[in-house]
Amino acid sequence: MDDFIFGTLATEELRRERVRAARAGVTHLQDREPRDPAPGQPVRLRLSLGPEHYGRRAWVYWTLDGSEPQGRGGKPERGFSAPMRLTGTEWDTILWGYRSRFEAVLPGQPAGTLLRYRLSAEEHGGDEVFADGGTGYAVYIDDDPAPAWTKTARVYQIFVDRFYPGDGRAWQQPDSLSGFYGGTLRGVTQKLDYIVELGFNTLWLTPIFPSPSHHGYDATDLFEVEPRLGSKADLRELLDEAHRRGMRVLLDFVPNHISNRHPFFRDAVTNPGSPYREWFNFPRWPEEYETFFGVKELPQLDLRHPEARQHVLDAARYWLDFGADGFRVDYAIGPAPEFWAFFRQATLHCWTFGEIVDPPDVQLTFAGLLDGALDFMLLEALRQTFAFGRWPAARLISFLQRHEAYFPAGYSRPSFLDNHDMNRFLWAAGGDKRRLRAAAACQYTLSGPPVVYYGTEVGLSQQRDVRQDGRGIPEEARLPMLWGDQQDQELLTFYRRLNEMRAGSPALQSGSWEPLDVPEPILAYRRASEEETLLVTINLHDAPQTFTLAARCAEVLLETDPACSVWPQGKQTEVELPALGAVVLRQAEPSEGAER
Repeated sequence: MDDFIFGTLATEELRRERVRAARAGVTHLQDREPRDPAPGQPVRLRLSLGPEHYGRRAWVYWTLDGSEPQGRGGKPERGFSAPMRLTGTEWDTILWGYRSRFEAVLPGQPAGTLLRYRLSAEEHGGDEVFADGGTGYAVYIDDDPAPAWTKTARVYQIFVDRFYPGDGRAWQQPDSLSGFYGGTLRGVTQKLDYIVELGFNTLWLTPIFPSPSHHGYDATDLFEVEPRLGSKADLRELLDEAHRRGMRVLLDFVPNHISNRHPFFRDAVTNPGSPYREWFNFPRWPEEYETFFGVKELPQLDLRHPEARQHVLDAARYWLDFGADGFRVDYAIGPAPEFWAFFRQATLHCWTFGEIVDPPDVQLTFAGLLDGALDFMLLEALRQTFAFGRWPAARLISFLQRHEAYFPAGYSRPSFLDNHDMNRFLWAAGGDKRRLRAAAACQYTLSGPPVVYYGTEVGLSQQRDVRQDGRGIPEEARLPMLWGDQQDQELLTFYRRLNEMRAGSPALQSGSWEPLDVPEPILAYRRASEEETLLVTINLHDAPQTFTLAARCAEVLLETDPACSVWPQGKQTEVELPALGAVVLRQAEPSEGAER
């Protein structure tokens, strides 16, 4: 089976095209240092000219009051300008030509400054070309890291329509998987104790806004609650009850697009004088408009327009004031880059992470704009290793070494094995729950806050692949939650133990990571903090394996199978793991390792 992960880089062809686009033309692509400038810290900006561009001068235009910078030929019309310095020329074999590099340094600014900027280069003949098709960029200067509680977050993702009807109601029986099954906000509230007892302390709710669809990613109103799911009073009760239990609640927020049934869009396509017409991009009004992935039902907002942008920002602020603790931001790569500085300004002191299905270099461009991004690169690595068995331990170790070192420590990277847009992990693994337990043991012992998609903990899978006849049908991975006797109690207990281990471990929450010297097919690494050192070992083979760790075990924190065996011997530990088995050990302190 070929894996399917939703996003703009889902195929090799799309990946190659992205590489070429990032190298050709007049490009900046948020090549900024530092990515997230602290108050008073100068900002270095870089510009690249592809082979077909051979100008000798370049400029930066910027403002400090949130207004759009304007200027031509190096002269500012609004704000400030400065020339960029030619720093070198490099040969690019992919483009088969030379690229020129320019730099400029902008002075540091105090906290609370919204710095907007645009870059341009002079073409041969005197024409001026603005970088990235005229894209504007921005950064909000602050010293506000992600909230401290995110380090201990254990996130449970709930697809609201498919979780629990509540009030004694049974599931509805729609004609298709795209229909409504009847899950409600009151249903979530009534199952909070189940979620808490599992050990999760953070909820992520898929969109709760009015929408014609079961998934809600096509809102008709960003300030209301979908009546099928409940009312604002029901949401208020959910937030209050979650907070009373010490839980946080994240809302799924969609700034990039809305429903084509939204009254603002309906007015824009029916009224030639509509004030909302400029909120959207119409190559040919009213028939042609920019959309999310060509889906006509999902018109894309032009968030460069001040009023459209303010409407979305007001909505985000409204739900934070209502009681939400943060946002998972849908399709964060869609809005104009400068939007995110405004979003940052409007959403300080909460947790925001984006759905950015793009490589790490693109994810890093959101540093200082969002608190982080869902770790799609890790997702792919874990699925290749555990679900499909294609990666050996050495390859995953090499990936993890580089991946952990690439991102700054303060950048949130929530980890996950699946979600509502792809095949469930258990389906991808052919129903093998050993593979799921091994993957979850790895996920929970890495640095990012773990996210678990509803039902994974009780063995919920699907009936068909999400790719059928060349079409993506993600509804296959959105079956109703299993309750009662349908739940796999052994798997449920395992996930409870995972959360218990994660909650009580400083090493897993914020400790260092390093590989252990253990031969194939064993995946082994150490997590260490001042308080403790943990040893993680996972057998990737379908046969039992016995090996030696060069450290003494003091305690077994987690095992995926009763057949896992551990024998401390002097300063070493003998470990026997069954096929696809895993153990997490606490390493003994020197005084604990003495022979008796």
